[in-house]
Amino acid sequence: MTNPIHTVAAPTIIPIETPTLGDRSYLAHDGRVALVVDPQRDIDRVLDLAAAEGVRITHVFETHIHNDYITGGLALARKTGAAYLVNGADEVAYDRTPIADGDEVQVSPLLRMKAIATPGHTFTHLSYALTSNGEPVAVFTGGSLLFGATGRPDLLGHEHTHDLVHAQYHSAQRLAGELPDATEVLPTHGFGSFCSATQSDATDSTIGQEKQNNPVLTASEQDYVDALLEGLDVYPAYYVHMAPANSAGPIEPDLSLPAQAEPAELRRRIEAGEWVVDLRTRTAFAAGHVPGSLNFGLDGGFATYLGWLIEWGTPLTLLGETKADVAKAQRELVRIGIDRPAAAATGSPQDWTDQPLASFPRATFADLDQVRHHRDVVILDVRRTAEFTSARIEGALNIPLHELPKRVHEVPDAEVWVHCAGGYRASVAASFLSAANKKLVAIDDTFDNAKATGLHLVTDEPANAPELDRAR
Repeated sequence: MTNPIHTVAAPTIIPIETPTLGDRSYLAHDGRVALVVDPQRDIDRVLDLAAAEGVRITHVFETHIHNDYITGGLALARKTGAAYLVNGADEVAYDRTPIADGDEVQVSPLLRMKAIATPGHTFTHLSYALTSNGEPVAVFTGGSLLFGATGRPDLLGHEHTHDLVHAQYHSAQRLAGELPDATEVLPTHGFGSFCSATQSDATDSTIGQEKQNNPVLTASEQDYVDALLEGLDVYPAYYVHMAPANSAGPIEPDLSLPAQAEPAELRRRIEAGEWVVDLRTRTAFAAGHVPGSLNFGLDGGFATYLGWLIEWGTPLTLLGETKADVAKAQRELVRIGIDRPAAAATGSPQDWTDQPLASFPRATFADLDQVRHHRDVVILDVRRTAEFTSARIEGALNIPLHELPKRVHEVPDAEVWVHCAGGYRASVAASFLSAANKKLVAIDDTFDNAKATGLHLVTDEPANAPELDRAR
């Protein structure tokens, strides 16, 4: 949670950050009554904020049926008695207050919300203009108009992308044409979320600023469409499960700690093909870990990459140094619909196994440059295809991280030096290689340093690059 980003007369708008998923929810109030937009699954954060502000939540608004996280909207509305406003055209399995383009909702004498149809990210997407004393002060744009970008139009399937990308252009034009330049733009996506077509470093914006800087408002329709479609990359596999879960009506999650597992149980689970996930940093994991365990550290894109790689429904056990680490992991996982881990264990690797610990060395790109003068090694690049084709180390093998669990057998039985762009994905990949008993070195370095060391970088068109991302 952060400080208020807008306080004028009475309306106060506070973003509730979920940086690990690249999203924001919002709570807006007039000092007594509050509304919430696009709440995440762990609604205790919203309830705590409302209590701290001394306000009562009376309305919960959804901009769209989300594709990148599980909503907390229904659970929050039931918990508070608030009206739950969802587009009446959305097919959902729960009771809601239907809302449509042009509808206005009087939240309080000071706060009024107007629905604006902004299809593009989904067909039924709505934005909401918040007015105070009759004047628009902000617009909650969900996955429509983002900071310097727009939401991606391809999440509903390739067959819909053409229609949605053109709809997205016209939706942005509508917002820019109907709202004053001073209106604050408050998107849900765009802070690292794969729901954003491109990324921006901006942390706030207005309609006027977007008119000057956002390609959807500065380029022609065809130029915008062509550039957006050309830049689309893969997105996490778990996205396919989000919209169905959100349409069914997710309940409030159970965040109580799972049962504690002893070493024999952990070994049994690993041998059964279940996932036993070590939450520690990549440095700690490399130094010593339970053989067969996997490393998804809490210090990086934990939920995104775990949700992307795991086969949905695989039993999951969490290993953390403290109960707080396990609790944090649970909180992140319920946001993408992975509820109730099978078990957990806390302490250190020595507490988790009766076997000798597994380990592997870490290195830098400078180390790689030196070792190549002395012996042949395999360079495994686990970045996504678009990253790989834009610049790669000559001779590197590309298996994108999200494909690696099913393609470990393609990694040669040789000395493998694995890298990504910054170290986190390389450590995840290294844990899979370690579990497969590969001889490996994990490069914990920034790819920007590769060229500076003397390593030869090359570029290529996707059609000519070896081992392309087949999932795209």
